[in-house]
Amino acid sequence: MAERIVRPTGRGFLLLDSHPTGCVATVEQMRVPPAGKTGPTALIIGSSAGYGLAATIAGLARHGIRGIGIGFERPPGRRTATAGWYRTIATAGLATELGSDFTFLNADAFADETKQETLDLIAKRFGGIDYLIYSVAAPRRTDPDTGTTYSSVIKPLGAPHTTKTLEFDSDGTPALRSLSADPADEAETESTVKVMGGEDWSRWIAALSDRGLLRDGFQTVALTYIGSRLTSAIYRDGTIGAAKAHLEATATTLTERLSGVHGRAFTSVNGAAVTQASTAIPGIALYVSLLRAVLGDRLQSPMEQSIRLWDQLTGAAPLDLDEQGRIRLDRWELEPAVQDAVAERWSAITPDTITEHADVDWFRSQFRALYGFDVPGVDYDRPVEPDLPWPT
Repeated sequence: MAERIVRPTGRGFLLLDSHPTGCVATVEQMRVPPAGKTGPTALIIGSSAGYGLAATIAGLARHGIRGIGIGFERPPGRRTATAGWYRTIATAGLATELGSDFTFLNADAFADETKQETLDLIAKRFGGIDYLIYSVAAPRRTDPDTGTTYSSVIKPLGAPHTTKTLEFDSDGTPALRSLSADPADEAETESTVKVMGGEDWSRWIAALSDRGLLRDGFQTVALTYIGSRLTSAIYRDGTIGAAKAHLEATATTLTERLSGVHGRAFTSVNGAAVTQASTAIPGIALYVSLLRAVLGDRLQSPMEQSIRLWDQLTGAAPLDLDEQGRIRLDRWELEPAVQDAVAERWSAITPDTITEHADVDWFRSQFRALYGFDVPGVDYDRPVEPDLPWPT
């Protein structure tokens, strides 16, 4: 593919192309001072975006992890590759710079073939793993046992729900709109749990255990979210929440299964962030914009939270657990004073006052940066080569 100028095109919170240089720059912005040590072996499932990407970079730099990262990205073709493709190229370069033996696979984490390939690679190169971080957000999953493909839905449970939501018009003007959703039926809820619950996480642990690849003291963590009462009807009390509850219950089952290697499974409750997954959820864009207006730079990035997560998993810091045994990285978000301030703005906001109450400019730049746009220091009038190979 010849060099060309890449512009952001698409609608809503979905852009069709990604900017290779901008995506690389976003990874560069996530750099932290390296610890300069060789550490444990880790498998990170969902390493190309969001919290999985942050956990990969934090683990590489702060704890010298070796291992494997799995993403599922579209290669370049008629359009550019997906943003995660270019971010993985940059992360692989960082791993090489840090002297880490870290390999990236582009494959469907739900597939048994991917599990087999990954386990073979672990057995050959590392002999076992110490950590598994599970950070997968996908719209559908095919059950390897039955061949049935399940699709997730974002709906409330029990009753219809209407919420305020933030959108941007084609010229970038922010707009406050209302969005209504009918409640999910039983089949839709079960399907969402099949996709986003703990079933695939459990399959990974079983596969690793059956191959004898879990080292003594092995720990695994799946990432979850609770969030505000302002978004609970469509999130925590909705279909996604049902899936997250299943994920959290799975942690208890897995901890029992891991007793033979003195291991433990956790869920980590992370704070709100602008990610490609979160922008698809009604009301979340508005909520995060309001949260940013309240907290400013006190809003903790995925990178800051991932550093804390690794510090707790490795014993560099004590575990911060709630009464259900979940690691809590979101206490800064759910402080009563913070939530009260966000709720006040949520109630007061109107289409005419949206820029007064919410940090919409910050949100828009963060959203566009997910695709490599609006990144400081990048010349978007300069042609770039989008046909870049997956790192080997």
